[in-house]
Amino acid sequence: MSDSTSIVVGVPRETFPGETRVALVPAVVAVLSKAGVQTVVERGAGEASGYSDDAFEAKGATLASRDEVFSRADVVVQVRVAGANLSAGRDDAQRLRSGQVVIGMADPLGEPEAIREFASSGAALLALELVPRITRAQSMDVLSSMATLAGYKAVLIAANALPRMFPMMMTAAGTLTPARVFVIGAGVAGLQAIASSKRLGAVVQAYDVRPAVKEQIQSLGAKFVELPVEAGNAEDKGGYARELGEDFYRKQRELMARVVAESDVVITTAMIPGKKAPVLVTSDMLEKMAPGSVVVDLAAERGGNVDATRAGETVHVGNVRVFGAVNLPATMPYHASQMYARNVAAFLQNMIKDNALAVSTDDEIVRDTLVTRDGDVVNATIRERLGLAAAQAR
Repeated sequence: MSDSTSIVVGVPRETFPGETRVALVPAVVAVLSKAGVQTVVERGAGEASGYSDDAFEAKGATLASRDEVFSRADVVVQVRVAGANLSAGRDDAQRLRSGQVVIGMADPLGEPEAIREFASSGAALLALELVPRITRAQSMDVLSSMATLAGYKAVLIAANALPRMFPMMMTAAGTLTPARVFVIGAGVAGLQAIASSKRLGAVVQAYDVRPAVKEQIQSLGAKFVELPVEAGNAEDKGGYARELGEDFYRKQRELMARVVAESDVVITTAMIPGKKAPVLVTSDMLEKMAPGSVVVDLAAERGGNVDATRAGETVHVGNVRVFGAVNLPATMPYHASQMYARNVAAFLQNMIKDNALAVSTDDEIVRDTLVTRDGDVVNATIRERLGLAAAQAR
């Protein structure tokens, strides 16, 4: 900790290519200040997301160089760190010190080797992707916040690309039929895609392996697609999707083919933490869609739910366009940063006890998100993926 009685939180500018978000926004700086937190922000850190240096200073933040941010901060908060910023993130390793705390999205399940590398800095890393799905942690859930934005933007991409309108319109020139949208996966991104499609006037159907979400889908005005295939337990104990096996996905694709063929837009959202995304839609299925149809694959960064998907690219399969959507929240950085910052602030405030930062594993939220400490990988799941023996209790 710093010599001051206050906790010093540092906010560096993001270095991942195309990353326009910032980890804290001016309004949140003011909130943290009331909790005894001093904030040091790298100059220009918020420019890409619409937050000026002047706005940060007006809320009490101090501006500094990148080196100064890292040297002064007790806690460094970032959008992307370690495995979520593999190449550029390594440049900051020399700036870290033992005992420092780093909070951000780190892709620990997808890039466990990067976590091992980060551990050598001696800093404690808390990966926000691992925030448990419990009531007390809802305000800290960055995955849900960012998925909300991704689901919304996926619909805008589809609506812009589709050579027809989403809503039904009755005009003097005749009636225009509404677009038919099929959303695969009814997690946070899927539910937002359903809601946004309905707001634009489309007829929406949705499918999820979890029958329990049927009521949520219907409450948004969409039709739940029933498939006679047994998924078993589709969630792990943390509330995240689990892998179901290729035989299940094969049967699912066969049953889903008709719904895909009848749709003008398909939005896929199925991801499994730390795993390659399951292939749910094949090129053969796409070729049966009407010319001009659009697919937006929100799982593109994990290999895609569509076999034709290429991350960051638009691929043509016959007369169907497949958008390999990547990092959609960064295309709306003003509100994405605002939501992320509020999650981070709630996470930080949970650890502040008596004007000091308590990185205590007695707290379930801290225990589940803490992946490195004192030069070692301490998270049991990450250690297992690295082939390491179980960590000794501390």
